[in-house]
Amino acid sequence: MKDFWPASGFSQLERNSRGWLLPTDSYLRRFLARPELALVEESCPAEIALHEALMARPQRAFICTDQTAALAHLADADVRANYTHFFNFRDGLLAAGTLENYYLATIRSGNITVPPLFIDLVAQACLRNVLNDASDAFEVRAGEMLFRPQRITTQDGQVLSGDLAVLDLLNETGGLGDMGRLLAQNNAPMRAVNLAVLTDSSAQAYWDSGERHNYLLDLTHEVTNDLSHGLTFTLTRARSGLTALARVLEKWIAHFLGVQVSIKPEQKIEDANWRWHVGLDVESTALLNDLYEDRPVESARTQRLLSLFRLTFVNPLEMRADVARKPVYLGLSMNADKVVKLKPQNLLLNLPIRAVM
Repeated sequence: MKDFWPASGFSQLERNSRGWLLPTDSYLRRFLARPELALVEESCPAEIALHEALMARPQRAFICTDQTAALAHLADADVRANYTHFFNFRDGLLAAGTLENYYLATIRSGNITVPPLFIDLVAQACLRNVLNDASDAFEVRAGEMLFRPQRITTQDGQVLSGDLAVLDLLNETGGLGDMGRLLAQNNAPMRAVNLAVLTDSSAQAYWDSGERHNYLLDLTHEVTNDLSHGLTFTLTRARSGLTALARVLEKWIAHFLGVQVSIKPEQKIEDANWRWHVGLDVESTALLNDLYEDRPVESARTQRLLSLFRLTFVNPLEMRADVARKPVYLGLSMNADKVVKLKPQNLLLNLPIRAVM
């Protein structure tokens, strides 16, 4: 199978006996090659020397005074800041031993000292590891939601999730790159751009595509048909994007926490003994908290709720004793701009597990 997320750097990582990812020189060089650290024409001699030394030995150890001196000689303050972030990230990653350990330790500490970009890139690599054996295009496309913000649109009754960066770029350029920007600046008419919705028939094209982020994921879980005479028929779609997302979240939890759970999309919570919930994003966290506390909620907020999920532990003994055998409800919402920014770390921090694995 092709490396479906080459930008994750997964192919440059190694696994330990647990299946967790070991940092390598090649993986660290990816960060040194990013625009934030790559050499440019204006790079000073000290920056060139530091960059070349690190490219040769990315794990090179500095004593504190040497590292401080190396940074002090950099002429550009932004470059000094970028290298400081890189050293903080690199040293933390090497001390943790694996990307998974680094990710868990960082989110549990509550004290993140590197830009969010570093955490997102680590999460992407870990998820690529989780889905390494995936053969379902829907799961892989749903997995993108864990590290790439999505924009929600509706079309003919479908709720479609599209990559935010892709949709915004197409909206800006009409798919014509710099020429499209020039046309837009001159108020010239732009062509309509239609993205493909991932379906069973387009799944192979998705695998073969070099632009997988261009595919829309259909999050419509139930379809209601009016049969006239007051009769309706509701069909649950087995191939919905929400079902695929649920499978990804199950694997994410199992990989990091070592517990098996079952997650199923639900339309509403009808549970007088509702005891635990986890929001998958900022919006749904606040919404579920308010609903749980029976505080008034504006209809606009509930309308932004894309789905609820019911999570159950395969082994209830792995749950905290006070909520054992109770379901955990999950929520997924878009914000007022119809953007979803899923926070997969919430599941690793907030599930009622008896003990930290």
